[in-house]
Amino acid sequence: MNIEEILEIMIEKDASDVFIRAHSPLKARIYTEVEKIREGNFSVEDVEEIVQEITKGKDRKKPRENLKLIKSCEFTIWHKEFWRFRVGIFYQRNTPSLVIRKIDLRLTSSTFDELGLPSAVLEKFCKERRGLIILTGVTGCGKSTTIANMLEYINVNLPRHILTIEAPIEFILSDKKAIINQREIGVDVISYKDGLKQFAVHSPDVLYVGNILDTDTCSAALTAAETGVLVFSTLHTVNASSTVERIVNFFPPHQQHLILDLLSCILKGVISLRLLPSADGLGLIPAYEVMTLSPSIARLIRENKLWEIPKYITSGGVYGMKSFHQCLLGLIEEKKITPEVALEYADKKEELEMELRNRGLI
Repeated sequence: MNIEEILEIMIEKDASDVFIRAHSPLKARIYTEVEKIREGNFSVEDVEEIVQEITKGKDRKKPRENLKLIKSCEFTIWHKEFWRFRVGIFYQRNTPSLVIRKIDLRLTSSTFDELGLPSAVLEKFCKERRGLIILTGVTGCGKSTTIANMLEYINVNLPRHILTIEAPIEFILSDKKAIINQREIGVDVISYKDGLKQFAVHSPDVLYVGNILDTDTCSAALTAAETGVLVFSTLHTVNASSTVERIVNFFPPHQQHLILDLLSCILKGVISLRLLPSADGLGLIPAYEVMTLSPSIARLIRENKLWEIPKYITSGGVYGMKSFHQCLLGLIEEKKITPEVALEYADKKEELEMELRNRGLI
């Protein structure tokens, strides 16, 4: 089996990821669950041949070097017109393994409503001139797709300069009303830190930082937002209040009150995402929590009363806010997900179960 066959199987099965490992059959993640999609185990030689095939060519020199030096690499590949795949190769038990993620470029032409996302608040975020907008959630929850659609919305509707720093570049965007420059770590710039040091001379209106991983990256992103750029980035946190807490905890205690003051001014919003199996079993449905910078939220951040944020999100509908709890209830009432799935993914299962019983939904 060669790499082209594997990619075609991913498309046919609508798999988000495939897993290739010696002494194991081909497995894929389909609608959140991992399952075997082809009989027969890969041998060590089979996997090594796939690695050699997928890393050949002069444009794969850096991945080959990384694989040799640090036993892992990450890059993207094209397949036909609308498909890109993010490839991660690493060693386990002294043999190579691959995880390949599918990126459907057609999604950037979808509207927020078509993706099941809150269009009014996302469009409002996109029209901001400065500030920080964070997308959060676990790996594979739709953060990259959502940000790509937000950037494309700006691209189509607003005359801006969009600059991205990504590792690696996933969604390829072409100039429309905006101009877009996409920089890849290890190809166009050495690191997030270096890219953020250089951003000011490139005069961006919108800056997308692929992931906030450390204090330096976080500090630079905050500085960019403070100096008049609209900054998008991602964090692996589960909800809005934990996102604010994570940003603050990047910094030493003596600086945290300054960071809280800064966030109370520049944090325009947090969107937390989860992908849930649909009621018909034929796809995934996004559930989300949205926090916007209302006067009350700004005060809570400034006063470091982060534990009170969830209550204000629940009552902040006039500002476009919605909690996961409210979103899950809405999806159940619309029959997009089942109560069982909602309970599985809920933060506070007992509260949701009680409300579902009171509404006669279970």
